[in-house]
Amino acid sequence: MVTKRLPKIGFLGIMHGLYDEDQPELPKEQETWAQRVVEQLKEVAEIDFPGAAKDRSLIEKYVKRFNTNGYDGIMVVNLLYGPGMRVVQAFKDNRLPVLVANIQPEPSVTPDWNWKKCTTNQGIHGIQDTSNMLMRIGIKPTIITEDWETDAFKSFFNDWAAAAMTAASMKKMRVSLIEKMQGMGDIMGDEVAFMRKFGIEVNYDGIGEVVKCMKEVTEDQIDEYVAEDKKNFEIAPDLSTERHRYAAKLQIAYEKFCEKYNYDGFSANFNVYREDGRISQLPILGASNMLAKGYGYSAEGDVHIMACTLIGHLIAEDPHFTEMYSLDFKRDATMLSHMGEGNWKVARKDRPIKLIDRPLDIGDCDNPPTPIFSAEPGEATIISLVPIEGSRYRLVVSLGEVLDEKEIPGMLMNYTFFRPYTGIRSAMDEWLRNGGTHHQVLFMGNQCRKFEMLCSILGIEYVLV
Repeated sequence: MVTKRLPKIGFLGIMHGLYDEDQPELPKEQETWAQRVVEQLKEVAEIDFPGAAKDRSLIEKYVKRFNTNGYDGIMVVNLLYGPGMRVVQAFKDNRLPVLVANIQPEPSVTPDWNWKKCTTNQGIHGIQDTSNMLMRIGIKPTIITEDWETDAFKSFFNDWAAAAMTAASMKKMRVSLIEKMQGMGDIMGDEVAFMRKFGIEVNYDGIGEVVKCMKEVTEDQIDEYVAEDKKNFEIAPDLSTERHRYAAKLQIAYEKFCEKYNYDGFSANFNVYREDGRISQLPILGASNMLAKGYGYSAEGDVHIMACTLIGHLIAEDPHFTEMYSLDFKRDATMLSHMGEGNWKVARKDRPIKLIDRPLDIGDCDNPPTPIFSAEPGEATIISLVPIEGSRYRLVVSLGEVLDEKEIPGMLMNYTFFRPYTGIRSAMDEWLRNGGTHHQVLFMGNQCRKFEMLCSILGIEYVLV
């Protein structure tokens, strides 16, 4: 299961050591200012400012420290002017994402401006020198020019730090794949290249491991999970206790399986249940609840979209596995749905989430209890991770809105109408042109900047359609 944490960021504050000789009070003042910047950002990241880097040896020491002690990224600030050449060797072997923060203590030149204020607010020409050197050694940092005390700066830093933390956390993730759907081309890729690019380890397992875990489930555990469902859902009167308890048992088994092998998520092809014959329901309820808890999930062995749910738990909130089921030209939208799995935490707040007894002939299994909901109306983001060739990947993104629509009684699975801001015709033309896949992940709100920053860190293409 994915555990979200505060990003750990190293603060590289650069200045020339000569100021200690001529104006010794200024370095102390600028270090105090750096601590104020740290204080401003402490709610969104754990920031280590080890002191001003006043010469090449200190710059190299601090960059090495950040690279070897589990930091997620480095924020570079010129506290005063510092010669850019000093960063070259320090960053030559840097492996961490870099944010160049073009900030200064005072936001404006005021009538009382003097030589001291010119000196303490001259970070711009120092950061120009520093950035030039980073560019010439092949580093492409994220850059922000802003008043450091504004919400805009804090929000930008928060998005970048979240992207940096996500990139680092992915390298420790493990997922289980229980058979891919045959002939489904857009889920295929090179899993060695996938691990090299994203760090996520993909393991192939048999369904027998889940069957073994089912045998370990106790009646008390089932009671606990059923009671939790009764808190979260409006249970349909015709959903039998037997079917509900079996679905809870299967969910517990999948969680035990993931805990046993340290998996952060799973994906199984529906046909594996028919072929094996020992499990009598599809894990529709279990997958939905596990997504809501913080696990990664996708259907049919789609590791790329499972990665999007894992990423989503870290960089945003409540990733909702889905697909574009039908176009609706009247609404200028697409109806999102799947076989019934989805993250019910995105559900609209003014309607109960129903848990129904749902007939489903896929996999030749018994009716799976299925949550019925639509996503909360408002701004939303949809993403699709596209394998292109080898280690080349593209993230296709659409920004739009979830529409406020009446319930459709005949829909026996979660459904949501999504209207891209660019219109359904244009958005789908560009989606198809860029290879956007038939599985997607929906997020509430505008998450585009975070994903664009993550793509920059990972070295993959970002396309907004």
